[in-house]
Amino acid sequence: MSIKNNLQLIKDSLPEHVHLVAVSKTKPVSDLMQAYEAGQRIFGENKIQEMTDKWEQMPRDIQWHMIGHVQTNKVKYMAPYVSLIHGVDSLKLLKEIDRQAKRYRRIIPCLLQIYIAKEETKFGLSQAELMEIIHSDDFKALQNIKVIGLMGMASFTDNKDIIRNEFTELKHIFDYIQPYQLDNCHFQQLSMGMSGDYKIAIECGSTIVRIGSSIFGHR
Repeated sequence: MSIKNNLQLIKDSLPEHVHLVAVSKTKPVSDLMQAYEAGQRIFGENKIQEMTDKWEQMPRDIQWHMIGHVQTNKVKYMAPYVSLIHGVDSLKLLKEIDRQAKRYRRIIPCLLQIYIAKEETKFGLSQAELMEIIHSDDFKALQNIKVIGLMGMASFTDNKDIIRNEFTELKHIFDYIQPYQLDNCHFQQLSMGMSGDYKIAIECGSTIVRIGSSIFGHR
């Protein structure tokens, strides 16, 4: 199957309200261009340097999503162009994104990452930490970021019940927090689901899915 065909099959399976992020990490620009020529405009990378290299080489109407864990000292490299940062898991990181966005006179959209998996290796906030951040005066003072939703990653398991329970937990947190709105905070998007579990994620209320291997093949 070609990248174009893979992409079409996935797009045909997605409800209209669900956005597809084509996870293009480690893939060459030639592969990304095949997806681009097939109509894909949102790409997700997990390393800022690699994303920046691709941004420099590819058409300017692409939205670049940072889907990996973000180191504070690397934010400056993507601040001029990044469209959405998925994995924001601390107030410290939000402050740095805000500071770099201000330099470029931008407002950078972010998702707050919630820890839902049963694995120690995953990053993210608890519900209590989430509430603490958005109620803090430090957060309310940030003018160059906009939190537009939540993101989470399920456990790496074949047990669909575990995955469904974790996604359902995240949807409950999302529903609880959605009415809370500020100038820099408007919960509209829920990013959960990857190649192996995106159909369950959509059933549980995801509005953004991050799919790589089902489009580009396995790494």
